[in-house]
Amino acid sequence: MKKLNVRLPKQLMDRIREASRRTGLPMSRIARESLEKTFSEKPEAPWRRFADKIKGGPPDLSLRKGYSER
Repeated sequence: MKKLNVRLPKQLMDRIREASRRTGLPMSRIARESLEKTFSEKPEAPWRRFADKIKGGPPDLSLRKGYSER
């Protein structure tokens, strides 16, 4: 296992310390598990929430007239 030194804001450090006290787990394990969870989640592209919201246009914008004539 590799070592990483990180500077954290006091508020975040206090939260990790409190979680460690509450669970009995080492602070390093709490931080490691949090990082693993963050990197294992596949974030959805922010623009996807707008997909299929525009009504009345062509189903594929590349089909509109003049699109490829530039």
